[in-house]
Amino acid sequence: MLISLEHITFGYDGVPLISDASTTLTENERVGFVGGNGEGKTTLLKIILGELTPDSGSVTRKSGIRMGYLPQTGGFESGSTVYGAMKEVFAEDEALIARLRETESRMENASPTEMNILSARIESLEKRIAARDSYHFDVRIKTVLGGMGFEGMYTQRVDTMSGGERTKLKLCRLLLEEPELLVLDEPTNHLDIKTLFWLEEYLTSYKGAILVVSHDRYFLDRITTRTLELERGRLSLFKGNYSKYRVLREERFKEEMRAYEKQQEEIAKLKDYVDRNLVRATTAKSALSRVNKLERMGVLEKPLPPPQPPRFLFRTEERPYERVLEARAFDLTVDNKMLLKNASFTLMRGEKCALVGDNGTGKSTLLKFFLSGDRRVTFGKLVRIGYYDQENSDLDPALRALDALWWNYPLLTQTEARKLLAQAGLAAEDVDKKVSELSGGMRAKLALTILEAKKANFLVLDEPTNHLDLPARESLEEALKNFDGTLLFVSHDRRFIQSLATSVCCIENGGLSLFKGSYEEYLASKKPAPMPEEKPHKKAVEGYRSKEERAREARVRTRVKEIETRLEAIESEEEALNLSLAENASDYAKVREITARLEALRTESDALYEEYETLI
Repeated sequence: MLISLEHITFGYDGVPLISDASTTLTENERVGFVGGNGEGKTTLLKIILGELTPDSGSVTRKSGIRMGYLPQTGGFESGSTVYGAMKEVFAEDEALIARLRETESRMENASPTEMNILSARIESLEKRIAARDSYHFDVRIKTVLGGMGFEGMYTQRVDTMSGGERTKLKLCRLLLEEPELLVLDEPTNHLDIKTLFWLEEYLTSYKGAILVVSHDRYFLDRITTRTLELERGRLSLFKGNYSKYRVLREERFKEEMRAYEKQQEEIAKLKDYVDRNLVRATTAKSALSRVNKLERMGVLEKPLPPPQPPRFLFRTEERPYERVLEARAFDLTVDNKMLLKNASFTLMRGEKCALVGDNGTGKSTLLKFFLSGDRRVTFGKLVRIGYYDQENSDLDPALRALDALWWNYPLLTQTEARKLLAQAGLAAEDVDKKVSELSGGMRAKLALTILEAKKANFLVLDEPTNHLDLPARESLEEALKNFDGTLLFVSHDRRFIQSLATSVCCIENGGLSLFKGSYEEYLASKKPAPMPEEKPHKKAVEGYRSKEERAREARVRTRVKEIETRLEAIESEEEALNLSLAENASDYAKVREITARLEALRTESDALYEEYETLI
């Protein structure tokens, strides 16, 4: 057991946010943590980490547990270089190697007695270095930095980097530190698709436990084997990844509703019997027994259905000509950096095209170029464009949410405007707030509502799922699947791309390459063909380990820790004995006693190292 929560209650200003929450996190498990915006997920993470104290209930943590936390905001702070900041994690490994080199250098001028002592020390140090794999820390650093997109940036100072880059560096540092519990709050923010795939692959073989909050459904399905849900202050645990959780949650609600309805039927029958028979002398005793049964019965509360997700509906008023967008022989440059050279792009009516590429390749810039009015870009007749900006920069922060919608569509009645906003998930109190007072998720829903009201037949969307919780993403996804117009969009949500894209346009190597087909087919086309001698093999169920396997792994970890602790104690005792040996060189009896003890320690050390090597 790593963490145990027992009946946790927490609130702000007397308003409860989390009620009677209990759960346990164990070694090596992968847990996804889901819930709507504002439900309290980040608050519960901080309670787990000890940054907040619950109003009531208890938190039990494994003694000496090492936890690592990646918050949504706030990157890594350092005045060092990128590589230097990561190298700090391996200070102990560097110290061991330095001690080994220093001991080896002393061998050159050592006396026979000192030679024996130094040889034993070298042997001990080499075993510790081998056990920790200290010589390869440079490889580990470069593997993580390269996978996370920092190749070629090793000498750049951390404090000169953007907030998103420093957040990624914080994640790199955590991966290298390898805490027993890795707590990740939206780790896929700021990551391009190539980096996301690398991170997923890395985390599938991570040695510790993972607790992750994410709006990336593909990521949750790949990484997690259990799902925690926080809804209306209630914490529930489901076996399986996110897709399995959705099925189980629906089944649980149906089962709870069946139990509630069955009990209500029984209560109605008992009450009816009592009403008809209590006044009759011959049946009063029987009726009283039913009264007692009703009083003893634990009445079930009617289960609340899952909160209604927002609803979107994108309609068109006219059908454009077949060729919606065409741009030929254009260059794209930003800050004297050439992003695209002599590129061309055509989009046909009804096509739903995902624009993909690594961070910094110019996806958002390309969308803005298409909409800039440049003479090299032409739109077909009757094309009506609707644009979603990921920064929501078109929203006036001083306006109320309701007025922001009216500003664009003044002919809407108040009833129509409020209805549209309510369908998008803005509560009555949110509608009258200023845009600047809305959360990121609420601003995104407002911007989507304004886009909805335009009734455009060509939607250009730049990261429309940013800030949206999972139910809102799924609703938007469904609405766009049913949209009968043309779609050009950028998104880091791979499930979103997979559900919508009928074609994929990739920015790579300074050019545009268009793939006609689904996102899944596009990814398959990018994979290298297997070597002829390779044979297909059945892939094991990811993340699954039997109860016996998990118990065995726990026993191994405990034994490894015991051995490491004992080896450190042996080394300390050996150093003290070697000093004593030098001080008592003329005392034969004392020397014999010390030498015997050293030999016993060496024998014990050899046995422990032999066992250690079989365990790691």
